[in-house]
Amino acid sequence: MSTTERPRILVVGGGYVGLYAARRILKKMRYGEATVTVVDPRSYMTYQPFLPEAAAGNISPRHVVVPLRRVLPKAEVLTGRVTTIDQDRKVATIAPLVGEAYELPFDYLVIAMGAVSRTFPIPGLAEQGIGMKGIEEAIGLRNHVLEQLDKADSTTDEEIRRKALTFVFIGGGFAGAETVGEVEDMVRDAAKYYKNVSREDMRFILVDAADKILPEVGPKLGTYGKEHLEGRGVEVYLSTSMESCVDGHVVLKNGLEVDSNTIVWTAGVKPNPVLSRFGLPLGPRGHVDCEPTLQVKGMDYVWAAGDNAQVPDLVGRKNGNPNAWCPPNAQHALRQARVLGDNVLSGMRGFPQKEYSHANKGAVAGLGLHKGVAMIVMGKMKIKLKGRLAWYMHRGYHGMAMPTWNRKIRVFADWTLGMFLKREVVSLGAIESPREEFYEAAKPAPAPVAAKTEEKAKAS
Repeated sequence: MSTTERPRILVVGGGYVGLYAARRILKKMRYGEATVTVVDPRSYMTYQPFLPEAAAGNISPRHVVVPLRRVLPKAEVLTGRVTTIDQDRKVATIAPLVGEAYELPFDYLVIAMGAVSRTFPIPGLAEQGIGMKGIEEAIGLRNHVLEQLDKADSTTDEEIRRKALTFVFIGGGFAGAETVGEVEDMVRDAAKYYKNVSREDMRFILVDAADKILPEVGPKLGTYGKEHLEGRGVEVYLSTSMESCVDGHVVLKNGLEVDSNTIVWTAGVKPNPVLSRFGLPLGPRGHVDCEPTLQVKGMDYVWAAGDNAQVPDLVGRKNGNPNAWCPPNAQHALRQARVLGDNVLSGMRGFPQKEYSHANKGAVAGLGLHKGVAMIVMGKMKIKLKGRLAWYMHRGYHGMAMPTWNRKIRVFADWTLGMFLKREVVSLGAIESPREEFYEAAKPAPAPVAAKTEEKAKAS
């Protein structure tokens, strides 16, 4: 970490907002005007809309992440966590991956920590649940699901087999519906290579506490999405929730009970809880309370955006909804990051701040290969698409929204190869504990029985 007399812009979080805001600032900043420091526990940004496709093997996991040091060569990138912030002294406490925590002074602050999975105190969830917020979880889910097919194909125990082939997904928003669609597609392909496993042996269950799935694309397309998944053999249970899943025994509020080794939790997100230690004004749900300029209320040197911010939706408010807030999606995060970057520089230079205003352009969702739903907003007209055309819209939009041309090209190359080559269905479960086999080979051999007896005799 360099020391400098230049003012420091501290960006807390290297996700979508943090990456794009830092890029914007560095691009428009005059030489030597400030030091930009980005702090994140990971050295890369994850493009979360592609996690379901990564879990299904349609995109290489490496192509879903963007290395921060590569795309921000003029910034300081610190791999660690900001644990507390003293606003009076303008000092942040950094806990690096290794070593002692230290203090880092700053002049301007950008809060871009994103969100974490919203969970509830459900018995067994912490031990059994699989999230879908990071690339590690997507890879883990893929390996885990394919391992279940291996188990079911190799056992003669019907109870083990049934538990292995039952897959439960909690949450019917974008993440849940897309993940169940992609995973169902993957196991349908994989089952062709197993003699003792077929798609008919498997059970897919999607659960949501709301009365519809995919609320972001509207009720008609949400109903279509539900009927489409049900047509593929997915059981969809709405207006219900999971009460417990101890040892994989899933109990739903509607009375259904099943045993499953695979419980995927995608029931929404919440702001990072550490925000409560940053000395910032928070909204009722834990978001940083922001002005339309993305400045934190009452603080002219702090900005926030993305999933951890409560930003007024000026377009919605002009249309008659006084309580409209920007939803937590990539569409808003990208545009907020640009405005935020410009406003940080304006604040440094003493210029007026620009308000963030963006009309919703619609939403797209993929439900597996060649299957999807899309709602495109053009002025007052809403165009609703479903099936293959919506799937092309989904891929086109997110492919172009992927940061950097390097990653865009790699993602499109993966998709192009997928048109001509069969999907890979190999599980690399051992990747989660790669040293285990070497440890077994290298650990000291146990002492011979005769030697142990001799040692005991000497001791006595």
